[in-house]
Amino acid sequence: MDPLADFLDGPRARNAFLLQVKMSPPWSIRVEDDAPLTVVAMLGGSAYFLQKESEPLLLEPGTVLLIRDPSAYVLADNPHEKPQYFIGVDQTCSGSNGEDLAQDLRTGLRTWGNDADGRDAMLVGTYRSSGEVGDILLASLPPHLLVEAADSPIVTVLMQEIGRDGVAQASVLDRLLDLLFIGAVRTWTAQDSNAEHSWLTAERDPAVQQAIRLIHSSPERAWTVESLAGSVGVSRASLARRFHERVGKPPMAYLNQWRLAKAADLMSDLRLTLSAISRQVGYGSPFSFSTAFKKRYGVSPQEYRRRQPAAPTLETPRGR
Repeated sequence: MDPLADFLDGPRARNAFLLQVKMSPPWSIRVEDDAPLTVVAMLGGSAYFLQKESEPLLLEPGTVLLIRDPSAYVLADNPHEKPQYFIGVDQTCSGSNGEDLAQDLRTGLRTWGNDADGRDAMLVGTYRSSGEVGDILLASLPPHLLVEAADSPIVTVLMQEIGRDGVAQASVLDRLLDLLFIGAVRTWTAQDSNAEHSWLTAERDPAVQQAIRLIHSSPERAWTVESLAGSVGVSRASLARRFHERVGKPPMAYLNQWRLAKAADLMSDLRLTLSAISRQVGYGSPFSFSTAFKKRYGVSPQEYRRRQPAAPTLETPRGR
């Protein structure tokens, strides 16, 4: 199994907010939605992305922007434009005076903006949540990254589907959004030198890739660096060095992170007891599992499970 596939099962869209945004200058949108992941595909015109103290980033047609930092950011026709529109949690939309603009700026089915024929057009997909396993993937990405995707057929298909309202349309759009995200991550890992030292490129070292596969497929096993090294056919010292160089942490630290992330994701399945979850991820007792879990997440497994949000319903996303 491809290790990346395990992570991409984490940030899977579930009734994501997916809209076509059309704007005519001057315009500026400040987004404060706390989303774990947003995907922006520039369709026409141009836009600037600004976040924190980073330099403005120009978006042009054929580019896809991934935003995984939940901090506030701005999309605007120029980097000096003062925000006129404010997007909040659950995609509420207000003006500079706090007035509700959600309906005023809806120009069609899943289409939003100040001008239905606006020069600047983009496709915006916002994920509601990500699983803990998905968070490992997202943490491996820069706060935001821009990739060239001019030849992506997914954008074309998404534009065809976004204006439809057929049976299970929300699920169709979710899957297409996932494909757009996966394609952007694959492009980045193949082209960007910043991805050189990350588990995302573990396939460049077969021993490390195989060790990750073993950890992912059998987290319940009592792995040691020595047993992992023996299973992939290298020395203990060689695996420890190469794994740390490629992944950024030792094999056992990665194993513990994966076990606890898997456990956090399993919490949503109320059919599983905490004892069953602890066994599935390799802990000898619920007590040792609870201690490790609280150390990482700051709360006990019981409290973490109580805080999990209800599963989203399959409603059509509200316009911004």
